[in-house]
Amino acid sequence: MTEAFLRIFGAGPEGVWAAPGRVNLIGEHTDYNDGFALPIAIPQHTLVAARRRQDGRLRLHSAQGDGPVIDLRVDRLTAGAVTTWGAYPAGVVWALREAGHPVGGADLHVDSTVPAGAGLSSSAALECAVAFAYNDLYGLDLSASALALIGQRAENGFAGVPCGAMDQLASACCTAGAALHLDIRAGAHQQIPFAPQAQGMSLLVVDTRVKHDLGDGAYAALRAGCEQAARLLGLAALRDLTPADLSRAGTALPAHLVPLVRHVVTENARVTDAVSHLRAGHLAALGPILTDGHASLRDDFRISCTESDLAVDTALAHGALGARMTGGGFGGSVIVLAQEGRVEAIGAAVTAAFRAAGYQAPHLFPVSPAAGARRIA
Repeated sequence: MTEAFLRIFGAGPEGVWAAPGRVNLIGEHTDYNDGFALPIAIPQHTLVAARRRQDGRLRLHSAQGDGPVIDLRVDRLTAGAVTTWGAYPAGVVWALREAGHPVGGADLHVDSTVPAGAGLSSSAALECAVAFAYNDLYGLDLSASALALIGQRAENGFAGVPCGAMDQLASACCTAGAALHLDIRAGAHQQIPFAPQAQGMSLLVVDTRVKHDLGDGAYAALRAGCEQAARLLGLAALRDLTPADLSRAGTALPAHLVPLVRHVVTENARVTDAVSHLRAGHLAALGPILTDGHASLRDDFRISCTESDLAVDTALAHGALGARMTGGGFGGSVIVLAQEGRVEAIGAAVTAAFRAAGYQAPHLFPVSPAAGARRIA
C-alpha cells in the first residue's frame, strides 16, 4: 500500500487503515426497522492508505482496475455529484463536514479483498476504512459507533442507498471470535462468543456471482413498504410488533404489506433465539434458524434468486446444519453452517449443481469472526 501510494501521489502516506466486510448470521432487513441483527466481520477487508492535504482537494485512487485518480474539492461535495465508486469515500468526507467536523482534503489509495456485489458489505468496509483514517488524520476522537454512523450517513445521503446501520456497525465494531448483537433502536451492541471451529464446525460463504445493486430502487421499495406498514399500525417501527401481534396486524394492513411485516417480526425473533443458543454454547442450534431465515427472505420478502435457492437447497441436501442467503438480497452470497468434515463435500455438490444448471461457478471460501476497523500501519 505504501509503495503504491508513493507511486501514485509522489509522497508516502501518513498511515494505512483496514476495515472488514461482514457476514450477517441472522437479522436481515431488520436494521431500518429499529430491530436486531447478528453479524460477524470477515477476514476479507478494505485497505486505505491516506495523507492529509492542505489545499482542500480530495484525490481518490483504487487498485481495482487501476483507473485514473478522482480529483474533487472538499468544499464542493454535494449529494449525488459523484456516481462512481468514489461516492463512498467522498460521502464520508461530506458526512463528516455535514456533522460539523473540521476536516479538509486528503490523498487516498484504496485496495480491497472484499468481493464487490457479493452481499458482504464492500461499500461499508470502504466507508469505515475512510472514516477511521479521517478520524486519526484530523484528530476527531470519534468512537467506532459514531464513525459507523458517519459511514451510514454517507451511503444514505451521498451515495443514495437507504440502508440501515448494520453493515457499518459490523465493520467498525466487531471483534475477533465474536458475533455482534446489535440493538439498532437502543444504539447498543454486545459481543457474543462465536467460534465454530472450536465445536468442529465451519461457516462457508458461497458467492453466487450474481451481482446485486442496492441502489437500483428495489431495496428502497422494501424499506418504504415496511415504513408504510408501521405508520398504518400506529407504530414508530415494526420493531414494536411481536409474533403474537401478527394476526391482528394482518387484518389491519393491505395484503401486499403483510408478508413484509411477517418477515421483520419473525426475523427479530430469530436473532433473539440465535443469541440465546450461542450464549448457551449450542452452536449447532443456529442451523435451523438460518434455514428458516432463508425461507422468510425467499417467500415473504421475495429477495432471493434461483442461484441462492439452489445453493441453500443443495447444501442442506448434502448435510449442512443450516444455510441462508445473506445481505440485502437480489443475488450476492449464501452462508452455510456445517460440520467441518462435510464442508468439502457440500462445496463440491453446490459447484456441481451450479454447473448442471448452466450457472457460473460459485466462489466458495470459509470465514471466521475477524476484527473490526483499525489502523494497521
